[in-house]
Amino acid sequence: MAEHRNSNSKTGKASGAASAYAINLDNFSKRLKMLYSHWSEHNNDLWGASDVLAIATPPPSEDLRYLKSLALNVWLVGYQFPDTIMVFMKKQIHFLCSQKKASLLEVLKKSAKEVVGAEVVMHVKAKNDDGTALMDSIFRAVRAQSKLDGHDTPVVGYIAREAPEGNLLETWDEKLKNANFQLNDITNGFSDLFAVKDNAEITNVKKAAYLTSSVMKHFVVPKLEKVIDEEKKVSHSSLMDDTEKVILEPAKVKVKLKADNVDICYPPIFQSGGEFDLKPSASSNDENLYYDSTSVIICAIGSRYNSYCSNVARTFLIDANAMQSKAYEVLLKAHDAAISALKPGNKASVAYQAAFSIVEKDAPELAANLTKSAGTGIGLEFRESGLSLNGKNDRVLKAGMIFNVSLGFQNLQTETKNPKTQKFSVLLADTVIVSENFPEVVTSISSKAVKDVAYSFNEDEEEEEEERPKVKAEISGAEAVSSKATLRSVSQETSKEELRRQHQAELARQKNEETARRLAGGGSGMGDNRGGMKSTGELIAYKNVNDLPPPRDLMIQVDQKNESVLLPICGSMVPFHVATVKSVSSQQDTNRTCYIRIIFNVPGTPFNPHDSNTLKFQGSIYVKEVSFRSKDPRHISEVVQLIKTLRRQVASRESEKAERATLVTQEKLQLSGAKFKPIRLSDLWIRPPFGGRGRKLTGALEAHANGFRYSTSRPDERVDVMYGNVKHAFFQPAEKEMITLLHFHLHNHIMVGNKKTKDVQFYIEVMDVVQTLGGGKRSAYDPDEIEEEQSE
Repeated sequence: MAEHRNSNSKTGKASGAASAYAINLDNFSKRLKMLYSHWSEHNNDLWGASDVLAIATPPPSEDLRYLKSLALNVWLVGYQFPDTIMVFMKKQIHFLCSQKKASLLEVLKKSAKEVVGAEVVMHVKAKNDDGTALMDSIFRAVRAQSKLDGHDTPVVGYIAREAPEGNLLETWDEKLKNANFQLNDITNGFSDLFAVKDNAEITNVKKAAYLTSSVMKHFVVPKLEKVIDEEKKVSHSSLMDDTEKVILEPAKVKVKLKADNVDICYPPIFQSGGEFDLKPSASSNDENLYYDSTSVIICAIGSRYNSYCSNVARTFLIDANAMQSKAYEVLLKAHDAAISALKPGNKASVAYQAAFSIVEKDAPELAANLTKSAGTGIGLEFRESGLSLNGKNDRVLKAGMIFNVSLGFQNLQTETKNPKTQKFSVLLADTVIVSENFPEVVTSISSKAVKDVAYSFNEDEEEEEEERPKVKAEISGAEAVSSKATLRSVSQETSKEELRRQHQAELARQKNEETARRLAGGGSGMGDNRGGMKSTGELIAYKNVNDLPPPRDLMIQVDQKNESVLLPICGSMVPFHVATVKSVSSQQDTNRTCYIRIIFNVPGTPFNPHDSNTLKFQGSIYVKEVSFRSKDPRHISEVVQLIKTLRRQVASRESEKAERATLVTQEKLQLSGAKFKPIRLSDLWIRPPFGGRGRKLTGALEAHANGFRYSTSRPDERVDVMYGNVKHAFFQPAEKEMITLLHFHLHNHIMVGNKKTKDVQFYIEVMDVVQTLGGGKRSAYDPDEIEEEQSE
């Protein structure tokens, strides 16, 4: 992907005491042994039958680069050593570098001798020296070893794809090619060596993936929703810059990773408006985010932790048409199939073949638009050569391999007159670890389910659809009251979920008919489950005319205390309860004239066919819609916002009241007395979380005589779980996970805040990472910073 950014990767270009950079000798010993064993075992097929491995690391660069030489530096010694030449022989290891780097590498001598029997030889280059004499010394050692092995011409392995940079490497490259050595490319050897990650590497990838998916879930998605909700004009490049800043400051999304260890894999990618590129080299242009009806938005972000990469990509659908919905659902199924195929013993090609077979079966017309690969290996490099998940790769998968599973449909055509939505693409990507039992998706925090990525926010069109058959009964009350600028998820799930919803819809229909019969007979009852605004009784704005607030120049007023909107009609202020308002919108023309349009719930309106209040007055005449014109756009905007806010508050309250009415009465919690101190777990989070605004707080879970009590420092945030109501209890320790949790599945629903639920989780995050709270970043080579990093 894009190639410009200054990396935060640690380098060996130290100032001050060399001992501040402590190389992990255990890691060095283990991995040096792996290198020599792999080299010996696969010398002919992967290492070019080489006698010597010559690795030249280029000087520092502001460009974001993925080079095998840099990867070897980090993998072997934990740091990047720019402008350094490493030569591995059977009995010797040569380093050609500056004095400061040499002083750092001195500690490797003993370990190298003990592990592989190789002597470490330092060639210290003076500042003004071109290194020619030192290179000649290395070449003499190479020839001497070759003669001992009985070879006339030494076979030297090097990384052919890396062009020399800087004076030192250019001189080395020229002398190497003129030294009468046989030069063979060893790129495949390093690719195979880096393919299987050890536990330390997997931990780094998991931390990077946790950051990546957290940024997508807690920053990118809310940011996009806010932009669309408020109809702002924001460019793709601006979204890219904002997202990059959040990645580089993990504390902004409450991820406890040190910012100095974090970097981006590539500049975040945002695409919309018909211009899509699913290649890894794509970039965000300066066009504004396009989110009109049937538009598609693609977001891809990648972050690195300790130089190890992770990636996630999501596609968001806005008022999707049938073709777009089908394309995404087929892609989702194919993506999951590709992930499921990543098992030890399978060939890499199986993943793409599994995805392609799903597409051929469910949507053969889309097969030609499927990407030619299902992803690549990922680790120290964003794209590991030799680990492409295409249909021809016969590489056998092993536990410990990590893949960026990326799959998409490119340049699909849809029937629409809008040029910005005629052509669209869809893309999904996740970071997946191959394990012995099943593939582990480490970016799963960011949901890709249809209900979480498909949005609908065009309410006005619903008025034109009144003549259509009754809408699906599964549409919830919260969706029915959504205005044009209010996002809501499209309800599309698997077949089992659809059957459940159909059953729920039938039950709701029966209940509505029963309620209608009761109301027609003069009794009182509850509002319809499908109503746009659930009401538990008659709507009374004011008991008498004297309660109306004094008029203000016949202007539209919003009375929040009495939950009413007062409209000037024929010279008088006429009150309407906010529950009668279906939607409100405003529009401004070129003459700075503003129009406000208010649509009311009336009998026969979709989403509200059996409203308890309208059923009582079937013969009455209802106002369906009113429009007002004004020269004061500020006042109109304020009125629209107040009405929307008031409607949401009333809808939320009535919905919560209706849900509480259906709860099974629980026994009262018996608190432990002074003699028996309850068992207490502190600093726990709860799922589902409490609603409301403000900073989220941890709480404590206490075990009392007949139940648990979870509470935070806020008096209104408290949940009681009775022992008798617990159907199943689960404990999940933090094994290959970042949280330890307790999960209770209940017999009967309870309320957590304003949410009705049968499942409650209490969890604590368990991560061996440290967050510096001391303010801004310090120098890259600050001794205190280095000490903190090593202690981590």
